[in-house]
Amino acid sequence: MSAATPTQGGEAAVAQTLPEGLRELAAWLAPHFRRREALEAAGSFLRALLSRAERKNAWGLAEEAGKTDPYAFQHLLGRARWDEDAVRDGVLAYARQRLGEGGVLAVAEMDFLKKGDKSAGVAHQYAATAGRIENCQVGVFLAYVTREGRSLVDRELYLPEEWTKHRNRRHEAGIPEEVVFRTKPQLAQVMLQRALDAGLAPSWVIGNEVYGSDGNLRRVLERHHQRYLLAVTANTSAWRATTRLTAGRALKELKKRDWARLSAGAGPQGPRLYDWARMSVKSHTGTLSRWFLFQRGLSDETEVAFYLVHAPANTSLASMVEAAGSRWPVEECFESARGEVGLDDYEVRSWTGWYRHMTLCLAAHTFLAAARARANSKEGLLPKASSRPHGKKHMSAFRRRQGLRSSGSPPRT
Repeated sequence: MSAATPTQGGEAAVAQTLPEGLRELAAWLAPHFRRREALEAAGSFLRALLSRAERKNAWGLAEEAGKTDPYAFQHLLGRARWDEDAVRDGVLAYARQRLGEGGVLAVAEMDFLKKGDKSAGVAHQYAATAGRIENCQVGVFLAYVTREGRSLVDRELYLPEEWTKHRNRRHEAGIPEEVVFRTKPQLAQVMLQRALDAGLAPSWVIGNEVYGSDGNLRRVLERHHQRYLLAVTANTSAWRATTRLTAGRALKELKKRDWARLSAGAGPQGPRLYDWARMSVKSHTGTLSRWFLFQRGLSDETEVAFYLVHAPANTSLASMVEAAGSRWPVEECFESARGEVGLDDYEVRSWTGWYRHMTLCLAAHTFLAAARARANSKEGLLPKASSRPHGKKHMSAFRRRQGLRSSGSPPRT
């Protein structure tokens, strides 16, 4: 599914829609802020996030907003009284209203390099930005992708298990007592359940191997009769009739006639062509049908990605391939959140500060996606392939994080 991205002229149209959109955004935020000072600070914060400020930390945003110091914004992210979870729920509702129903819901993670050990959830763990173990925080996010646009709509901070053993450290970081260790797939399940409970009916749920390899997450989606296409490892197994086989073993059974060359969407250098095949496997009682799906590179047939698919029995291979291609708009979604609304520019240390910064970034990012959709609509632009990502460094890091190869090649397993 390709999402519309304005041309250079389209960006000018986006700028023309901003004043009207910002007024709507302020009206949308108002019910979530009881105190006028907090509402005004939130409005100024969002406008600064949407600006061209080079650094979107508290000082940079304050300077952009014409303030002499960052204290109002620091108060907004720390001690001010407002419900960041209510704003988060509103972000999804806003995205559905402005970007349309029936989009792809993608779960993915992002790391944030940090110094010191005070920031909530910080630990020495794998950081795709650096390609090695680093001191960082890791956030798990939901992205919503439709033909009109894409945006981030939910967030959870991963709390490493070591944090559960240090009461004083938790207290200093402001981590609530009720917060317990949850794996990344468990955090994804919480967010997906929120979206489904809100009435969202995504066309597909997609995710990388971290989430596809978790049987509990798959079963939750299957109980909801939710279509999914999740990357898995070669040793992921499923039943075929009375035999249990792995995805790797199933691959070896495929014949040349089983493969079809299909495009997973338009890329910056033309169609993203791969060879695709699938094999039906047994589904659980009362759920939809299931398949192993295989994606093979054209230049190297050993480059194979594996997926497990849950969908109605009449789902075509082409529909599955289109869903698999949704990962590229998700890449660009994260890249734009970094480059345009300062997703990774925060300097807060507390649990609440992280969630509030991320929530306001989600609001700004969704607003920007809605403004682009509105500009495309006014210009009569049809949804088309996304343009080349803004930053090669961040994009390659995202590919490493999601297990993707460069140049559109499928991931190694």
